[in-house]
Amino acid sequence: MIFYKDSPPSRMRHIPNILTFFRILLVPVFLYFILSDEYRTAAAVFITAGLTDAVDGFIARRYNVRTELGTALDPFADKFLLISAYIALAAKGFIPVWLMVPVLIKDSILLTGVAALKGAGRKVKIVPSVFGKATTVLQITTVVYSMLVGGEGTVFLTLAAITAIVTIYTGIDYVRKEFLIQTGRK
Repeated sequence: MIFYKDSPPSRMRHIPNILTFFRILLVPVFLYFILSDEYRTAAAVFITAGLTDAVDGFIARRYNVRTELGTALDPFADKFLLISAYIALAAKGFIPVWLMVPVLIKDSILLTGVAALKGAGRKVKIVPSVFGKATTVLQITTVVYSMLVGGEGTVFLTLAAITAIVTIYTGIDYVRKEFLIQTGRK
């Protein structure tokens, strides 16, 4: 296999963005299966969407084919999928509202803050922290667990509580770090 470090083949350039668009298109499919009470199929769609995120990120980094569009769309696609999952699963009673609320608030604040800063002509570069990555893993695990195993029991409630705590901490940490950067204190 030949790897193209400096000059990727032209066919590789668009694959990450295509995968991101595909992930966005999977959200209504995922929601359809949730609303149809087909949770195992919904979980398969959700996992497929998650895998497209991993693959598009790998290709973009490996072949150095990052684009402005991909940089903007990828986090949107991730948040769109997770927010949709939390709202739908809370509506179906699989995820408690007390867990959905911090996920919605954190992601809404981050997306609104980034949009506002960019709209004001400011540069925003959110660098995922270890806690940010842990939050994403916990949120995804909670969604998949709730669909495949169920949203009740000690294991699920422990997972949900940890997910809520880490989500709240990460949201506060991102806002604090961005505030320090925007005010020139970092």
